[in-house]
Amino acid sequence: MSEVTVMLPLRGGLYACEDANLWTKVFDIYQDVIKVKAQKQKKLLALDQWYQKELPASVLSRTDKHLTHDELVKLMEWKLTRGKFRPRLQQMVTSNPSETVEACTRRAFQLLPDVGAAITELSQLKAIGPATASAVLAAGSPETTAFMADEALQSIPGLTPIQYTLKHYLLYLDKINSCCRKLNKAGAGVEWTPHRVELCLWAWAVAEKVCPDVLETLGSKAVEGGNHNSTEKRPAKKIRTK
Repeated sequence: MSEVTVMLPLRGGLYACEDANLWTKVFDIYQDVIKVKAQKQKKLLALDQWYQKELPASVLSRTDKHLTHDELVKLMEWKLTRGKFRPRLQQMVTSNPSETVEACTRRAFQLLPDVGAAITELSQLKAIGPATASAVLAAGSPETTAFMADEALQSIPGLTPIQYTLKHYLLYLDKINSCCRKLNKAGAGVEWTPHRVELCLWAWAVAEKVCPDVLETLGSKAVEGGNHNSTEKRPAKKIRTK
């Protein structure tokens, strides 16, 4: 056993950090975190590659954005593999007629940037609540929507306990958008979208649990550089690793 010293960011976690360079570094370790998590969920690596890259390309290539039935079923598989697995939801989402899926997802994308209306539209589909609806929208419109991932929600002060409601999702999205404005104002040559911010919050939160060593240098940067909401530092946290 050895010890890895991880310097955590200031109080408030990554969300409180205003250093755009650090956020970029956290975004860059997303794939590393997914690979570690995929050691227990073998399908996750391929599913996440599909959701983050292939699905958005397919949706954006269409004259009118929409998802097919097979894509919605696979998106649900991605969501349940990456988070809490609920087999009943997988069965329910499959029961949606193909024509209904395409028509409903088409209308939802047309309703943007009214995210609340778009999620309400998608929620008419079986097994689709605000969280899954947000995943659908984030795949085709990452500039307006963030996936409602538990880990990202829990990283933002004032949003726990989690409520899987449209009202709670809109509070979450408002916080995410606030973070986007803060990071885009800081510059660093990257356009920060709600989905990009959400991915960083997820990567940081999951890395703390499954691969804290990945955060070792990033955590140090969080303390040493950037403009944060507070000048108070947390002490180094020693984590035992095998």
